[in-house]
Amino acid sequence: MASLQDQLSRLVYSTDKGTLCPGCGEALQECRCKEIEDESRLSHLDGVVRIRRETSGRKGKGVTTLTGIPLKESELKSLLKKLKQACGTGGALKEGVIEIQGDHRDKLKTLLEKEGFTVKLAGG
Repeated sequence: MASLQDQLSRLVYSTDKGTLCPGCGEALQECRCKEIEDESRLSHLDGVVRIRRETSGRKGKGVTTLTGIPLKESELKSLLKKLKQACGTGGALKEGVIEIQGDHRDKLKTLLEKEGFTVKLAGG
């Protein structure tokens, strides 16, 4: 852990670059934090997409979650849009996990296999 002096002497603003990103230390226009986060998330994946149905924390409403998709965040957003249109429901992208409203496990499995992903149905 950094010493107190190192923590307090961190550069916050530069007249050359303007406001600096607290994560990577670059100017806000040149921030690489999202790229670094995507690369670290992708490095921990095994290439298998897992589809499961969850209701916990959602007041009993069923949600189909897809985890382990080996795509960058921008590509995940376009995949999410395709999947939502195919299922005719809403959904969201949260921390690399795609959530589709309702139970659409079988339909999503066939769609993702056509896209070339290895898919497993996880959970009961």
